[in-house]
Amino acid sequence: MKFVLAPDSFKESMTAKEVADAMERGIRKVMPDAECIKVPMADGGEGTTQSLVDATNGRIYKVKVMGPLGDTVEAELGILGDKETAIIEMASASGIQLISKEERNPLVATTFGTGQLIKEALDMGVKNLLIGIGGSATNDGGAGMFQALGGRLLDKEGNELPKGGGALDKLHRIDISNLDPRLSKINVEVACDVSNSLTGKTGASHIFGPQKGATPEMVERLDNNLKHYGNVIRDQLGIEVDTVPGAGAAGGLGAGLMAFLSAKLIKGVELVIKYTELEKHVVGADYVWTGEGSIDGQTLYGKTPFGVASVAKKYDIPTLVLAGSIGEGVDVLYNHGITSIIGILQSPTSLEDALKNGIENVERTSENIARILSTLSKE
Repeated sequence: MKFVLAPDSFKESMTAKEVADAMERGIRKVMPDAECIKVPMADGGEGTTQSLVDATNGRIYKVKVMGPLGDTVEAELGILGDKETAIIEMASASGIQLISKEERNPLVATTFGTGQLIKEALDMGVKNLLIGIGGSATNDGGAGMFQALGGRLLDKEGNELPKGGGALDKLHRIDISNLDPRLSKINVEVACDVSNSLTGKTGASHIFGPQKGATPEMVERLDNNLKHYGNVIRDQLGIEVDTVPGAGAAGGLGAGLMAFLSAKLIKGVELVIKYTELEKHVVGADYVWTGEGSIDGQTLYGKTPFGVASVAKKYDIPTLVLAGSIGEGVDVLYNHGITSIIGILQSPTSLEDALKNGIENVERTSENIARILSTLSKE
């Protein structure tokens, strides 16, 4: 039998590779000669760098960059196995998890560190750049990222704007003359699963600003500033970003990446499917296995199990999902290529124990499933 094992990570418990390894061990206890192809997956959010590096035998580098409030943080940069593709998660450099709730201030938080990560990738000679843009602490429209790459944002007096979304109302001129020329020679793809515009009631500031520390007054100010920023980009660069779906992702970083790096916004799981070459591995499989820590009706909207099942469905291959918890609304997934959803817990347990014993639970559940499949294959 040929199995393709393509799980996501189980947050705070196992990486995607650890889940796939546990699945394989469980299967081999029953079918020692089974062909197990492991393809660690992700959906563009946290853990995507690790999964793509693991899936392609790449490498992760640690890079010191500017954090969202100007301090130094250690961020991660992944180079895939082809040595021509880099992946970064903006949250690693400019994420909300890097600052305490009390310190959050989107008026001054910057994406400068994300730009430094991009520059580091350019220094490594990559041809393709993948960027995950969830979990930001920022609302600067990617202004800091642009500045880190040599761009200048100038006020009426020709002075460089200070960092953060609170200064964008002073923007008078965008100077791209010293923007890193290598940017024009690389392909930039962005994992983006939100459709928010840059501004307005469904824009970056109104929807995501409050969780980043913005008061109602700050939300209005930030929204107006991004509106001005988008207008200047349109008038001076000829690029419309304000109304593009996804432009408001990560505090408007989506807009900045489109305007300054000619980036393409793609659903996260589709990006991972492309670069792991999942479809090539799936062809000829008897079963595809996937999984994530928690599955519910929302999985339908671009989560890993849905994406994996969509690929397997093209070839009429059954897809089994292992999950730590099974929530409401999962029945809808059975209409989209998922054959069965199996919980991995052996008995009622605390969350702490469930997280601690994840690998053991996946391995045991995989063995039990393999016993059933082995019996069916003999009939």
